[in-house]
Amino acid sequence: MLSEGDAAPGFELPNQDGDTVSLSDYDGQYAVVYFYPRADTPGCTTQACSFRDNWDEYADRDVPVLGISDDPVEDLADFAAKYDLPFDLLSDTDGAVATAYDSYGEKNVFGNEVVGTFRNTFVVGPDGDVVAVFEGVDPEEHAEEVLDVID
Repeated sequence: MLSEGDAAPGFELPNQDGDTVSLSDYDGQYAVVYFYPRADTPGCTTQACSFRDNWDEYADRDVPVLGISDDPVEDLADFAAKYDLPFDLLSDTDGAVATAYDSYGEKNVFGNEVVGTFRNTFVVGPDGDVVAVFEGVDPEEHAEEVLDVID
């Protein structure tokens, strides 16, 4: 697992609109990079809506939120539209970025071993280093927890 002080791995991924988003687009500011297993599932929806419901707080601090899963762009577009999500959802279909963040691999889902994205969050500082790591987060209260760290 990446730790505080580690350099955040760079990436370029398509968002829900098919536009390329790069972590380097946010050099010089804080950025929230959160990984989630699957768009439009109960926990992932709760987590995304928590960031949405706190969006004004993130915007006031000029902190972008980047949600990353291995869903295809089309699924992300539907998810963003359905829940009016104001931030970028990024498609990491091969799990390469999640792997670089130690957030992809084998896991147990309802008694079955599957390969997929783990629910982890990283706050990246203005210098590109990880300033906070949240592993296996609680989707419901997570957006507020991240804001506390940024403040």
